[in-house]
Amino acid sequence: MSVVSLTNIVKRFGAFTAVHPMSLEIPEGSFITLLGPSGCGKTTTLRMIAGLLDPTEGDITIGGERVNDLPIHKRNLGIVFQNYALFPHKTIAQNVAFGLKYRDVSKADITKRVKDVLELVQLPDVGDRYPAQLSGGQQQRIALARAIIIEPDVLLLDEPLSALDANLREDMRIELKRIQQQTGITTVFVTHDQSEALAMSDLVIVMSEGRVEQVGPPEEVYNNPASEFIARFLGTSNILDARCTAALETSVTLEVPEIGAITLPKDRGRNVQEGEQVKLVIRAEKLNLCPQATAADDRFAIEGSVETVDYQGQAARYFLRVGGVQLQAINMIETTPFSVGEAVSIRVRPEDCVVLPGETA
Repeated sequence: MSVVSLTNIVKRFGAFTAVHPMSLEIPEGSFITLLGPSGCGKTTTLRMIAGLLDPTEGDITIGGERVNDLPIHKRNLGIVFQNYALFPHKTIAQNVAFGLKYRDVSKADITKRVKDVLELVQLPDVGDRYPAQLSGGQQQRIALARAIIIEPDVLLLDEPLSALDANLREDMRIELKRIQQQTGITTVFVTHDQSEALAMSDLVIVMSEGRVEQVGPPEEVYNNPASEFIARFLGTSNILDARCTAALETSVTLEVPEIGAITLPKDRGRNVQEGEQVKLVIRAEKLNLCPQATAADDRFAIEGSVETVDYQGQAARYFLRVGGVQLQAINMIETTPFSVGEAVSIRVRPEDCVVLPGETA
C-alpha cells in the first residue's frame, strides 16, 4: 500500500523547470531517499509533499487523499530540517510537546508521550534543559522527537545530518534507521550523501537536473547503474569507451582500447548490439590488484603499474596506468599497500562489469 503518491508532478519557477514530470509510489512503512547533487530538485520535491510549495502540475496524495490544496498543518506530517529549528527559549520538553499544543491531547497524555519519545531517542533525562545546553547530535534527536510525537502519517527529513561532523553523522544515521524501524513511520529522506542513502534506504530515488534517473533498492542502484551519471555519482567507477564486437545468446564481447577484448555474461550487456559503441563501467573496489607473477585465475587480467597511492588505513586507493588509460582501484590491505611504480596485475570478474548502451557505429 502506498502512503504517498506523486502523479506527474511538475514544479516551475517562471521559465525554469525545477522538477520535470515525476511519478512515485512510496510504500507504507518504508524509508525512501531522494538522492542527488545540489540543484537536482530533491528538496523541491520534498517541499511539495510537505505543502511548502504548490506543484505546477500533477497530483499529490497522502493516505489516499489528494492534498494539493491542503495546507501544511492539515497534512499530519512530521518534518525535520537541516537546522533543527528548536525554540531556544523553551525547554526540551516544551519543544518536543509543541506539535501537540493545538491538538486535542490532555496534559497527562502530553507528559506521557514526551517521556516515551525522549526514551525512544535515548535522551530520557534532558526534558528540563534548553537547546543551547545540548550537543548538535542531541539537538538533532530532539528535533526528530518533536516530529514523531504527533504520530505523523509521513516523516520528512531534509538533510538533517549535514550539520554534524563525520563520526557523529555515521552514528546518527544508524539511530535514525533504528527509530524509523521501531516506529514504522513512512519516511522520506533528502540527502546529497551517497553513503547515507545506501546505508539507510529501502528505496533510493536518484535525481539529476530535476529528473529521476533511477529508482530501486540501494544494491540495485549501486551495482546496476542505469546511466553514466549514476555510475559517476555513486561510488568510484572506471568508465571506459568500448565497442561491442560480438553479441551472442549467452555472452557479449567488447573491445576496450588499451585493454583488449573482454567477454561478459549476456545479462551484463543490457541488450547491447554488435557494432554498438558503449561504456564499460567497473567499480573501483571490483578491481583486485595482485603481483604480476600471480598465477592466472577465472578473472580477467590487465597488466599495469601503480601511479599514485592514497593510503586510507585498512584500505588503499590506487591510481593505475594501463597504456594511455588511467584506472582506479580500492583494495583492502593487511600491512602495506603496493608501491608507486610497482607493476601489478589488475584482476576483474566479468560479472562485476556493467555495460551502458551508446550509439551504433
